[in-house]
This record gives sequence, structure tokens and C-alpha cells, in this order.
Amino acid sequence: MGIWIDTDMGFDDIAAILVVMHAGLKIDGVSLVFGNTPLDQVLRNTAGATKAFGWRFPVHAGRAKPVMGTLQTAQEILGETGIPTSGLTLPEGGDLPGGDAFSALCTWLETATAPRRILALGPLTNIAALALARPDLAARIDDLTWMGGGLTRGNHTASAEFNALADPEAVAIVLAHGLPLRMVDLDLCRRVLATPDDVLPIREAGGQNATLIADMLAGFIDIAVSRGRPAMALYDPVAAAAFVRGDLVTVQKARIDMECGNGLTRGRTIVETRSSHAVFNAEFVADCNAAAIKAIVGSALHWEAAK
Repeated sequence: MGIWIDTDMGFDDIAAILVVMHAGLKIDGVSLVFGNTPLDQVLRNTAGATKAFGWRFPVHAGRAKPVMGTLQTAQEILGETGIPTSGLTLPEGGDLPGGDAFSALCTWLETATAPRRILALGPLTNIAALALARPDLAARIDDLTWMGGGLTRGNHTASAEFNALADPEAVAIVLAHGLPLRMVDLDLCRRVLATPDDVLPIREAGGQNATLIADMLAGFIDIAVSRGRPAMALYDPVAAAAFVRGDLVTVQKARIDMECGNGLTRGRTIVETRSSHAVFNAEFVADCNAAAIKAIVGSALHWEAAK
């Protein structure tokens, strides 16, 4: 089995990668995309995480801009680095092992053992570029699990979830090419919440990175707490848990379309679940064992913090 992760490398992306690693799955490669921050900061975050956690998988720089439209990031919420923290930050890293994401994805799809599974945690721009330029190789993807979209409402705007809004044309391209998209959306992720009480067990884990992980987790949770909410949705690691433990989620087939206009609804995910009204082209995670998924995420963070 081949595993690939496509990410814009914020804290919840790091947590998602740890979930995959803690599950014992070997990551063949990682491609980077703009999103939480511009690509150059995504590269710095990834270099720092690679150094801090001793990651050995190759990392490849991908797309810096969306298929169409202007660059949007989540820095207004996440800060300049895209990783808020209550104290320690990622160290400065060196050069990343790897090269161009497009070439690396092509090589991986040509050589990886089936099933070829991709976990996408940011805008789908890298995957759309692959579908446009090498549809023959994109057709070899057996599973594309994406943290993005929203069945009922957005977070970056009233209509749109951020990863969808950052490049709605990319989502439309992926769907148009018939890639096996499984959407883990905002509504699902908001069922799995982290509270300030979840920080102390990580801080007390005793490993060399315990304080670093606890400080980043605390900073991430404070996004919600500072806005008067008691807890923060875990987002990307929820998608990772669904990726590694399909028995904990209920998947529903649907017709998924993307609003690509330039008005207030740009980036809105349109989900039709009635087979009488549409030909299904994708699926979404409709339900989950939230307690079990939170435990998986907590175990992965504690596992790394205890090293």
C-alpha cells in the first residue's frame, strides 16, 4: 500500500501526520501547498517539524498559487507562521529532502504499490495540477481523503470552508476528473473537540518534544477560547483518523459540486444526497465515533510527546 500526504503544514497538519505514523503506516512522501500561509512559510514550518520530530520521508514543494483567483491564506486566524503557540515554536530547519511535488507525485503513482492512498489536508491545487497534466496517472489514485468543504456552512466565509475557498477551481477539477474523493467536512470535524484540559497530559508526557507539542496544542485551542468558545475542532487529525480507521466513520455517497463564482457563495460545497436528483460523483463522512477519534488523536500526540 502506498500512502501520500498533501498538506499546508499547520499544527493540525502535524497532528494528522502523527496520527498516520502512530497507526504504523509508512508515508511514502509529502507534498506541500499554500494554504495556512504562503508556500515559503509552509516550507519553513515543514523544515522545522522535520527537524523537531526526526521525520525521514521525502518532502516536495508544490503549488504556491491557486488555479485561478488571488492567493488567500489563513494567517488572519493562525498568525504569520500559521502555527499559533503558547510558548515554544518549531526550530529552524535545514533543506528539505525532496524536490518538485508534481514530478514526485507522478513517480509515486507510477511505482507505488496499490492501493495508492492520498490524505489531502489543504487546498487541492497539487492534485488538480496532476489531474490536468497527467490524467492517466491521476486515475491510479485509489483513495483521496480530503479535509475540506462544509455541508451546512463555512468558516472562512458564511458559505465556504477555507480549504475549499482557497482554490474552489481545484476542487471542481478533481471532481470533474472522477477522482475518488472522500470529503471530511467542517460539520464532521466540529464533532471532535479539544479543550484546555487536553494540554496537560501532553505537557507531562516527559519526552524531549512534550513542551513543544503542548505549547502548539494550547495555541491551537486558544483560537477558539479567545473567541469565547470552550473548545476547538481538531480538523486535519480527524480526517487522518478517518483515513486510518475507516471502521470509526460512516461514509455516504453524494453528488458534490463546487461554487466557483466570484460572489458571496464562492467556495461553497454543494452536496446532493438524493440519488433521484443527481448522479453521485464522490462521498463524504456523514458520521463518526467522535470519542474514539479524539482518543486516537490524543494517543498520537502523547506518543510523540513521550519520545
